[in-house]
Amino acid sequence: MPGAAVRRDGAHVAAPERGAAAAPAPGCTRRGGGGQWRRGLRQTGRTRVTDVDPTPDGTVSPFMTEAAFRSLHSELLRQASDGAEHRRGALAHLTPARVAAAAADVRHGRTLSLAAPIETQPGPDDPQPAVYRLTAPTPPETGTPGVHFALDRFAMNVHGDAHTHLDALCHVVFDGELHGGVPESRLAAGAARGITLDLVRDGIVGPGLLLDVPRLRGVPWLEPGDFVTAGDLAAAEEAQGVRIGPGDLLLVRVGHRRRRQEAGAWNAAHSRAGLHPACMRLLAERQVAVLGSDGNNDTAPSPVPGVSFPVHVLALHALGMHLMDYLDLEELADACAGLGRWRFLCTVAPLRLPGATGSPVNPIAVL
Repeated sequence: MPGAAVRRDGAHVAAPERGAAAAPAPGCTRRGGGGQWRRGLRQTGRTRVTDVDPTPDGTVSPFMTEAAFRSLHSELLRQASDGAEHRRGALAHLTPARVAAAAADVRHGRTLSLAAPIETQPGPDDPQPAVYRLTAPTPPETGTPGVHFALDRFAMNVHGDAHTHLDALCHVVFDGELHGGVPESRLAAGAARGITLDLVRDGIVGPGLLLDVPRLRGVPWLEPGDFVTAGDLAAAEEAQGVRIGPGDLLLVRVGHRRRRQEAGAWNAAHSRAGLHPACMRLLAERQVAVLGSDGNNDTAPSPVPGVSFPVHVLALHALGMHLMDYLDLEELADACAGLGRWRFLCTVAPLRLPGATGSPVNPIAVL
């Protein structure tokens, strides 16, 4: 968040208002005058929850240097390349046995949509909304006897900031290459089929897991510019009694949809809550298959100066991990909290657009 830092255990330390002293966060001690705080010796029992270097006063900067980011990208790229089935990217972790186990674990048979309604009116976060129109019945047909049909059509920007969509592995170009070292020129030539939307033509079905970070922090939503740390994910696991595991479709709630509904839309391209890129090491180690969020997954402004959308680069480009952006997780979060159960079967069925870079989706959670 603007003006905030993160302790080495991943917790946030809010910056004081100008001219005012802040209260110490747990585990922090005062260093002297001027409202300065440093981390005490309290141990959290968690390791490697963030990879951002501590400042001299013991807090952790929210920023990651481009050099550190590129080092992390190379590390995750090597890890993904060593996988058993690199062709499928992170979906290789979603084995038939894990799909079957997730289906067998359904207890209530309740289904919930995780998609937001597609909007057709422009707004601060949706300057190019979907275009929808009814094409029939035509005026001459209306009221006439016999059979005729109601018809319609729509067009949309797949990768917008207001509607729910899935990113294909070819969505991100980094240093002139797509995922797997494919030259970006092959996309326009129709020669990147192995990493386009066609890769998930049979859908994605598997164990879903929701981590609710605002619930963990005791707030309705994270403010735009704030970010989720690996420490937040570990703390949410502990609080919810779950653990991120191989093949999971991991959904991280930041409260974007609730804020938009209650406070109104804003320009999410300029400012939004998301994951800190250092989280991706944890997700790679746990062999997550798909990552989704009710925001863009990336924080804006980017915490990596010189690299926009660092989580997209690490997930799609390095790990081959499909992303779902701008989910609606509010009803699911309430249902999971009420049941005391944060796992469910998750199904994602993208459109059959073989060369596409993404697709609108309506993911379904089956509790």
